[in-house]
Amino acid sequence: MRKDTGVDGDAQRISQLCWMFFLKIIDDQDQELELLDAKYQSPIPPRFQWRNWAADPEGMTGDELLAFVNDELFPSLKNLIPIGGTKDRRRIVSDVFEDAYNYMKSGQLIRQVINKISGVDFNNLADRQHFGDIYEQILNDLQSAGNAGEYYTPRAVTAFMVDRIDPRPGETLFDPACGTGGFLTCAIRHMRDRYVKRPEDEQTMQGALRAVEKKQLPHMLCVTNMLLHGIEDASFVRHDNTLARPYISWEQKERVEIVLTNPPFGGREEDGIESNFPQHFRTRETADLFLALIIRLLKPGGRAAVVLPDGTLFGEGVKTRLKEHLMEECNLHTIVRLPNSVFKPYASIGTNLLFFEKGEPTKDVWFWEHRVPEGQKAYSMTKPIRFEHLKECIDWWGGAERQGRQETTRAWKVSADDVKARGYNLDIKNPHTVADDHGNPETLLADLNAAEARASSLRDQLRAILAEAVAR
Repeated sequence: MRKDTGVDGDAQRISQLCWMFFLKIIDDQDQELELLDAKYQSPIPPRFQWRNWAADPEGMTGDELLAFVNDELFPSLKNLIPIGGTKDRRRIVSDVFEDAYNYMKSGQLIRQVINKISGVDFNNLADRQHFGDIYEQILNDLQSAGNAGEYYTPRAVTAFMVDRIDPRPGETLFDPACGTGGFLTCAIRHMRDRYVKRPEDEQTMQGALRAVEKKQLPHMLCVTNMLLHGIEDASFVRHDNTLARPYISWEQKERVEIVLTNPPFGGREEDGIESNFPQHFRTRETADLFLALIIRLLKPGGRAAVVLPDGTLFGEGVKTRLKEHLMEECNLHTIVRLPNSVFKPYASIGTNLLFFEKGEPTKDVWFWEHRVPEGQKAYSMTKPIRFEHLKECIDWWGGAERQGRQETTRAWKVSADDVKARGYNLDIKNPHTVADDHGNPETLLADLNAAEARASSLRDQLRAILAEAVAR
């Protein structure tokens, strides 16, 4: 693909690969479903099914293939009309292709890429698992693909949050800003490993998933990710902006048991979006609007794990009102403070994992300070955060009921009254951190003066040497 003049950068390459992966995966799924159900019909018209235009390695190529893709395949799939009802796979296809684009200019190179993809059988468990690892690496590579990095949350973080929330089949699980689907795939794996024992459990689990993604590339990546993880109906991943809907229009029947999400932060919503929210929560800050909505969306007893920046913890104004609302409506029982380098290279700001349950006001907030492992200055692309780095926090957590928590050098507790007295500033530093001893100020000043005098003397010597050299 790098040889093709039309593809510029990793984000375009990944987008190009994704629509091809999507068509191959959905065609393999269709063939399996056709065998299981004689009445099943593919959502894709026969002429545009992978098996009929792409599978033959000696098939269309060059200008003929390029014209087919640009003038027939894309227009037809963009304009597929959903038939409505449940499990409408036509909607998945039209949503994925709504804003998709073929960047490649060479039909010969398109054929070479297609032939590589055709070599993967997504109905073969070993092939699918191996490709799953490759796909995960592709998503990981998004971190360095310009602005596309915003869609990827480190898998160690998503796995930790899912592990602590412990979703079960049948619990409605919602990610209102799902990106490439990291929380969804972690939750699916978690439930399959622990609770899915029968086909009915699998159906119950799949039927309780909900997600929305605003941008085209991550939406396409997420839908493909769902198909890759054996989700039969990925139409629950909606291509939409969750915040564009009025706050009060979310009805009781739409409340959910679990929210797992990393809402975009540092961004600002377009004009008019904030008017969907009550006056006292109105702001252009995306993360704040999502927090307000999450509190509303949870059922009584519902639980959430949300990634939020340091700015939310210490911010004032709307942020103060939001934190007060959060602590009155929910039990904000745990905040895990992460170092700045966890989201590198996309972002280098401090982030926090907020865990809360709706229904009872907060009495105490426990803080856990996660530190980079000894011998390592920061997390990086080559040394990212790993799940085992968070095991010490899991051991301290106290199980599902959070029993027996103790203050340690990394953990401390603050009462709700203390937080209120601080004006709801939750940016509370670890009280057990011992300040570094930098020495006696007078001694340090004397050392500085001596060093400056020495530097001045060396400059004078250098000037004399240069002057003598010029004179010769």
